[in-house]
Amino acid sequence: MLAAVAAAAMALSPGPANEAAAQAFPSRAITMIVPFPAGGATDTLARILAEQLRVTFRQPVVVENVAGAGGTIGVGRAARAAGDGYTLSIGTVSTHVMTGALYALPYDLVKDFEPIALLGAEPLLIVGRKTMPAANLSELIAWLKANPDKASAGTPGAGTAGHITGALFQKETGTQFHFVPYRGVGPAMQDLVAGQIDLEFDPSSNFLSHVRAGNLKGYAVTAKTRLAAMPEVPTVDEAGLPGFHASLWYGLWAPKATPKDVVAKLNAAVVDALAAAPVRARLTELGNEIPPREQLTPEALAVHEKAEIEKWWPIIRAAGIKPD
Repeated sequence: MLAAVAAAAMALSPGPANEAAAQAFPSRAITMIVPFPAGGATDTLARILAEQLRVTFRQPVVVENVAGAGGTIGVGRAARAAGDGYTLSIGTVSTHVMTGALYALPYDLVKDFEPIALLGAEPLLIVGRKTMPAANLSELIAWLKANPDKASAGTPGAGTAGHITGALFQKETGTQFHFVPYRGVGPAMQDLVAGQIDLEFDPSSNFLSHVRAGNLKGYAVTAKTRLAAMPEVPTVDEAGLPGFHASLWYGLWAPKATPKDVVAKLNAAVVDALAAAPVRARLTELGNEIPPREQLTPEALAVHEKAEIEKWWPIIRAAGIKPD
């Protein structure tokens, strides 16, 4: 009897693993995986958020860029990580919704992740190389119709928001052009500025400085209202393509089985970060709209992601879009 009691006591006593788990989270560095190269909108958002989380948690928050295959390599690495809160997956509608209709993924976008928070959304910008002959969106559509299959549009990868939006643009306008996939927005933008490709349909924050500097032509923003950061660029409604609205939303996830109290701590820190005046000012400047506080819960992100899957998967499959 005494032996049994002793054995039970030993089983309940805190061993090394239990002691580590009992430590207040976080007790060491956190890694935030960005599934694109450095320099794009997701990477920029990740670095802004990571800096604020570092202040809150008093621990390093390391941004790791793991690009390739439309973001699936980086998201896959996060899916395989331990569910302890020390590896996070920051992504978009492209990486956490659209890829599911394009790839035979070795992970489940819903079951293998714990939602933390929706981070915001920004409209896309239709941009062209500065030497494009078209001066506005109507002229661009006319030029593309007169020159079928002669133009090229860069994308951050097959099935990304820019690619899907570009494909829908072709359908809505009756135009034809080639898509050129890159390993992220940064490399695509470099070639667009250099005049190696003709067009892009991607988050507005990627192009603000280049449009302002005259390095690119900003044809239209895919929103109902003009961007405060770039009021000179018309909306698609104003530019002659009414109703062609699209946005890229961002979210943060942890691997499955991450403890609920850790998810709650991460969510609280993210909500506080997005409420911080310097962060809000910077994100507003980039064209990112932060959701109301009641939409920043893990449950809200889960519902939103599910609704987006139900919306976009049939569209992508019906259009026959495949990975390049």
